[in-house]
Amino acid sequence: MAEVDAVSGESNQPPAAWRYGGDQLKRWRAKADVTREKLASAANYSPETIASMERGVRRPTSRVLDVADELCGAQGMLSAAKPFLDRERFPARAQDFMVREKEATSIWSYEVTYIPGLLQTERYARELIDNHVPPLDEETVNERIAARMERQAILAARKPPVGLSFVLYEAVLRSPQVDAEQLLRLLEAARPRNVVVQVLPFERATPAALMGPMVLLETQDYERFAFTEGSFASELSADPGVVSRVTERLSMIRTQALDPGESARFIERMVDQRE
Repeated sequence: MAEVDAVSGESNQPPAAWRYGGDQLKRWRAKADVTREKLASAANYSPETIASMERGVRRPTSRVLDVADELCGAQGMLSAAKPFLDRERFPARAQDFMVREKEATSIWSYEVTYIPGLLQTERYARELIDNHVPPLDEETVNERIAARMERQAILAARKPPVGLSFVLYEAVLRSPQVDAEQLLRLLEAARPRNVVVQVLPFERATPAALMGPMVLLETQDYERFAFTEGSFASELSADPGVVSRVTERLSMIRTQALDPGESARFIERMVDQRE
């Protein structure tokens, strides 16, 4: 999944948990006659950030909920919302995908711009998430980085292991955010027999390979889902027609890419150039 944390437009509609949590925050604050400025000062946020949380367009953070709970005399009613917001550690438009990813027995991924989240180093992930537009608060940045690192347990922890296939367009590796550490991480991730990493060089790319990232998932019940992502919209679909088209495109791209051995040597040469 591309996970474009550097752009806006995560979802057309904020998650219901954000909206409900923000509404309760506003109601308790009004009931206790606590101004937005007072809450903002106590929680070390700007009044504008508190306002966006109350509107539900930004996730109410644990710190704000705890501070508001104390200021408003909510006796734990606001702090109790924190566990229900845990799922929001991921961007809103990616949450359904994350649920399916945990259930997957096989994952095929193709990326044209970013290193897939399952293969990112912490430094690379922070570079993307820190440059989110609009900016995220530090707590949300740290939560999203931690969540992304935790997802990577799927690479080795599952039994039987998940079959993982990643194809990366050469432009992904040429990005200035990709350092030698990240390249070495790709080589390391490809060592287990259940993980395949391939590179699609510039000269082998066809127009179909430039249409954007995509992921194909299959679950233990043989359900198949296709995930496609753009700058301002994402779609997780079980529609057979969509799944078939994504499968066809991914299969074609995998045949055009370098084989795993050639891909490893390609990446190794890039490491030598960076060091």
